[in-house]
Amino acid sequence: MDNFEAKRRSRAAIVLILLFAAMAVLVVMNACIGSYSVPLADVVRLVKQGIAEGLESTDTMFSVLWKIRIPRLLADLILGGALGLAGFLLQTFFGNPIAGPYVLGISSGAKLTVALCMVFLMPKIGILSSGITIIAAFAGALLSMGFVLVISQKVNTASMLIVSGVMVGYICSAITDFIITFASDANIVNLHNWSKGSFSGISWSNIKVMAIVVIATSLVTFFMSKPISAYQLGESYAQNMGVNIRAFRFMLVLLSSLLAATVTAFAGPISFVGMAVPHIIKKALGTAKPILVIPGCFLGGAIFCLGCDLIARTAFAPTELSISSVTALFGAPIVISIMIQRRREG
Repeated sequence: MDNFEAKRRSRAAIVLILLFAAMAVLVVMNACIGSYSVPLADVVRLVKQGIAEGLESTDTMFSVLWKIRIPRLLADLILGGALGLAGFLLQTFFGNPIAGPYVLGISSGAKLTVALCMVFLMPKIGILSSGITIIAAFAGALLSMGFVLVISQKVNTASMLIVSGVMVGYICSAITDFIITFASDANIVNLHNWSKGSFSGISWSNIKVMAIVVIATSLVTFFMSKPISAYQLGESYAQNMGVNIRAFRFMLVLLSSLLAATVTAFAGPISFVGMAVPHIIKKALGTAKPILVIPGCFLGGAIFCLGCDLIARTAFAPTELSISSVTALFGAPIVISIMIQRRREG
């Protein structure tokens, strides 16, 4: 038993190291590759220059790197990690490996409330602040999550829960499309680009806000590793271990909704990352222990979004694909394989 546990820990350590290495490689690739190529040596030089002298330089290569690519790849890291964690929390809550913020309609609910603010509030107050956008998205995410929770009390199968979540998402998307008809031309363009999912246009002020929210939420999630581990073994076992089930489930809803809302507020709805990443990470680690899976899901989500965003930017440059199109291309087959595997096990 001790030998088996040692091998499992060794495997988990190797996987986490490989995830860090993959993330580092993709960060460098995202910084260097694009319609305007920046050699690696220049990336290193310009990063040092920006850290030492600030971001006031008017050099074209410097501006491309510090004002466009670095904020964008940081958004890939932060928001991708948030999606991976949100998926893990929702899968823990529902006990379903294909639960995720997109498929359960949570991202669509967040999209709806942000669209309402963009169409009806923005003309009155001007540009929406990051704080207002997150609050609006959080309200929509909680509203959708509430509907899903009510439905989950009425249905007995995981498949019906997923179908119900998809229907909630369609309803929210339909209302969003209806709202667009009342938008001005400028708002329609902004809303259309955002609603398709994109990491473009991220500013340094956006990075600061999303980093604070996601890092704080991720730390709280990590410190909940022990009760999550107990909950995975059943509610009765968790109660016997001293876990307050009602408060614990409330925290799962709160944290997953906040993570999903933050992603939607800044990048729009992004599909399949939250579903696919936790499954991949658990398979790779060979364990479902939260203390390993939580950092693994964050790294996995960051890697998934870095890779997909690189493809979205460069595959048909100068035309840019929506990030959700690329994440669906890679994430959907993984979800299908999960469903097939569950069918065989059943």
